[in-house]
Amino acid sequence: MENRKKEALLSVENLKTFFHTSRGTVKAVNGISFTLSKDETLGIVGESGSGKTMSALSVMRLVPKPTGKIESGSIYFEGKDLLALSEREMQILRGKQISMVFQDPMTSIDPVFTIGYQMLEIIKAHLGLKGEAARQKAVEALTMVGIPDAEERLDSYPHEFSGGMRQRVIIAMAIVCEPKMIIADEPTTALDVTVQSQVLELLKSLQRKLGTPIMIITHNIGVVWDICTTVAVMYKGKIVEYAKVGDLYKTPIHPYTWGLLDSVPKVSQDTNEPLAVIESLPTDRLSGEESCVFSDRCKYREDICFTETPSLIEVQKEHWAACHFQKETLGLTRTKENNS
Repeated sequence: MENRKKEALLSVENLKTFFHTSRGTVKAVNGISFTLSKDETLGIVGESGSGKTMSALSVMRLVPKPTGKIESGSIYFEGKDLLALSEREMQILRGKQISMVFQDPMTSIDPVFTIGYQMLEIIKAHLGLKGEAARQKAVEALTMVGIPDAEERLDSYPHEFSGGMRQRVIIAMAIVCEPKMIIADEPTTALDVTVQSQVLELLKSLQRKLGTPIMIITHNIGVVWDICTTVAVMYKGKIVEYAKVGDLYKTPIHPYTWGLLDSVPKVSQDTNEPLAVIESLPTDRLSGEESCVFSDRCKYREDICFTETPSLIEVQKEHWAACHFQKETLGLTRTKENNS
């Protein structure tokens, strides 16, 4: 992964973000490492509660306080240590250099102010534009994301937009200052299938036009295939597999990834055939015991899985996995029987 770090716009190394609660310490992000290059779309995929969103909030330094804290690790953006910046410096960086598309557009936009008012506040703060120049910049951003009659819609309130249009507005706010990187947290959540497709096409189109790298957070592995170039699979705060998206789909290595892929319904599947599922449910992360994070649900688990934490190693060229039984000289085989 060293070569990737040298070329990376964003480099995250051994990042740990914990929540200290009355019940104990929750290891929401527990030692993850990844990079994002200028020509890349990175997908972070996994079930709800796997630490995807908290990884993104850690990069933005928006971890909820006082219980949440970035314990250790490093986050470098264009060679700049984000963990060493003051809050004031981070406020300048957010929106201008790194923008985030939050998960729920109705909670991300203030319902009592017009869209225009909120966009102009961003433009004034980061670009220093005022008056008609700022308004025209907002119109350009809304037009770019496909909002019709953008000039008039600036004076509309959030509730006057449909769910899909509100998501477009959020994306417009994210790109209006022409950031160097965009983080999109579940950008298709709660949208119908047609609108999901439109939003994904919009993100791909914007990336082609602006050349902006995107880190996309999703639980939908189909979204990863549609838009991403690289994918990190997360489970219980750790990255368990990391690869180019084509390699991950063609030759997935980790048993958890097998489970995610097998759980996707197929058009050719017999309607009487039950859907594949990953057995059991994730356990909580309050325990400090050393083990493989997937050992509680993995059908291939053995004694070592409960006593040692596997490292994320390069099993194949540019394809990493964290499994005791997936190494260059030793590996589990994904067969038809495994997929049942």
